[in-house]
Amino acid sequence: MIWDFIYKYYVGPTLNGEPYTIVDTLTYAIILIIAVYLVYRWLKKTGIQIDHDFIIATIPFVVLGGVLRVVEDTGIIPRPWNVLLVTPLIFFVVFFYTIAVLVIARNCEKRGLLDSYTRGYFWGGVAACIVVTLILLSYGLTYSQVSLTVLFTIIGMSLISFGALWALMRYIFGWEYVNDALYKLLIYGHMLDASATSYGIDLHEMKYVEVHVVGSHLIEWTGTAFSMYALKFAVLIPAIYILEAYRREGGSDSLWHLILLAMIVVGMAPGIRDMMRMVLYV
Repeated sequence: MIWDFIYKYYVGPTLNGEPYTIVDTLTYAIILIIAVYLVYRWLKKTGIQIDHDFIIATIPFVVLGGVLRVVEDTGIIPRPWNVLLVTPLIFFVVFFYTIAVLVIARNCEKRGLLDSYTRGYFWGGVAACIVVTLILLSYGLTYSQVSLTVLFTIIGMSLISFGALWALMRYIFGWEYVNDALYKLLIYGHMLDASATSYGIDLHEMKYVEVHVVGSHLIEWTGTAFSMYALKFAVLIPAIYILEAYRREGGSDSLWHLILLAMIVVGMAPGIRDMMRMVLYV
């Protein structure tokens, strides 16, 4: 009975690419919370400073998660190896690569091979992104297509919506702290996600579908994927307010940075994945 439950809600959906359910969504949310805490404890123990520089250096790995997921979407990875690039296993793949690069960069700094480990860490992520992106471009040019129109349209939509939400917080609400680069990354990542979803479902020739529980119900209720912008606004405004209140009230600076990173991941990674799928028509 236990195996039947696990297969129904976790194994089956992973193998068959089925939409998310409330059960697996809550499970992955809990895993994310636990993972953030464990990473926080490990980084503190190793003496790695969790600050702005560290989070910025980690962003390429967030992008890597998004483009790497598209590799599985193309179908070029044979079964059963393709499941390694499907949620939730892809989180572990990217995580272990990230930790490996971080440890190597840290050791290089200790040995005097690098002035700053964050620089080597950052470029380790960038290099992986370039390799995976080249693989995707090669696939698109050979088997599908690479639509620059789709790319620039989604990027344009994301920039406009980012500017609107950021201006609302900065000038209407008077939140000067949203000038922080990390808050800007958070807002932009989620606006990219909303833009890709809106374009893919309402405008793209292939008519993609929303697989996440809340988003799919909202789209069904409103009749348009552009309602995702309202959802993002409704979530980001109080979330950023609470995050800043936590920081100003003396909360752990390291934990604040990690929570912010986790929030950037859940918006930016799927946004990049969706955008690249639509650019390649896969």
